[in-house]
Amino acid sequence: METIGSPMLWGAFAAFVVVALLVDLVLMRHGGPHKVTFKEAAWWSVGWIALALVFNAGLWWYVSQQVGAEVGNRVGLEFLTGYLVEKSLAIDNIFVFLMLFSYFAVPEEQRQRVLVIGVLGAIVLRAILIFAGALLLAKFHWILYVFGAFLVITGIKMLLAAGKAPDLDRNPVLKWMRGHLRLTDDYHDSKLSIMREGKRWFTPLFAVIVLIGVTDVIFAVDSIPAIFAITSDPFIVLTSNVFAVLGLRAMFFLLQGMADRFHLLPYGLALVLVFIGTKMLLIDIYKVPILVSLLGVAAIIGSSVALSLIKPAPAKPDAGAS
Repeated sequence: METIGSPMLWGAFAAFVVVALLVDLVLMRHGGPHKVTFKEAAWWSVGWIALALVFNAGLWWYVSQQVGAEVGNRVGLEFLTGYLVEKSLAIDNIFVFLMLFSYFAVPEEQRQRVLVIGVLGAIVLRAILIFAGALLLAKFHWILYVFGAFLVITGIKMLLAAGKAPDLDRNPVLKWMRGHLRLTDDYHDSKLSIMREGKRWFTPLFAVIVLIGVTDVIFAVDSIPAIFAITSDPFIVLTSNVFAVLGLRAMFFLLQGMADRFHLLPYGLALVLVFIGTKMLLIDIYKVPILVSLLGVAAIIGSSVALSLIKPAPAKPDAGAS
């Protein structure tokens, strides 16, 4: 399992992430539970993106000094491409989070806490899956074809399902919780459970956090193979993934009021998966240059956003209209 990740690089990355998370959590606690404004979310989003670019620049400089400019340029481009891919796919998480929050009518002031738990869970799950995937790839080259086929099939399924709202009432996890746990109908501040007549009852906040965790697992399984199409180096895979996930909370509050405006974005995300999966399937026939991958992903996402703005979604019919 070849990697540029020296003990010093791993240590620097871990310290970088821990400090960033602590600052984020301290500032969030200082502000207390509150509704996050668009301006606040925009500044946080810019901050997380800037941190990722600073880390990328530092990584490029360090590798260039240690190994040479050619390797440094390749590593820097791989990180940037991986970050863009994972950042784009993270938008799908946000659409699901929006649906969950709307379905369960999660109070605005509680959404930050749920998202923080979701982000931490996503980081842990991705770390586990990335190292498992790297070990498999080091021993079995044919796994690349499995990953590639999986991404193409997933992308096609996403294309067919785009524009259709999933039915949460049929979600197997939610059905299981409703059948095996006592769930309250109302929220009790930030409590996940309460005691009522000597019995333990779980609040809707608990159900939301469980479903967020399940969503993290599903999207980690989808997105991890995508980054391995860019590079097999676990250090680049993990760092680009983590930096993409770190900005998830801020990006949620940034996009929550504009999700309907980007109605074609799910199609773009599906095409990204098909593009990356096809690239992986062709790995032994033709290796697509990293720069082409970067430009391809940027063009697909940029086009879907631009077309969404040029051609707005049809107005939804009034449910009360006769």
